[in-house]
Formats: sequence, structure tokens, C-alpha cells
Amino acid sequence: WVALKAFSLAKSLSTGNSKSFFVQQTLE
Repeated sequence: WVALKAFSLAKSLSTGNSKSFFVQQTLE
């Protein structure tokens, strides 16, 4: 799951949606 989180973070940063990533983290 760590790799998945890292991938999600990288994807969010690449799309400029870091805010969405943190929201997703909170929901999980």
C-alpha cells in the first residue's frame, strides 16, 4: 500500500491536484 500511496502522490503532483491527494488520504 505504501507504493500505491507514493504513486498516488506522484500522480497528484504531476497533475497539480495535491489538494485532492490529501483529501483522498483523509477519506481513506
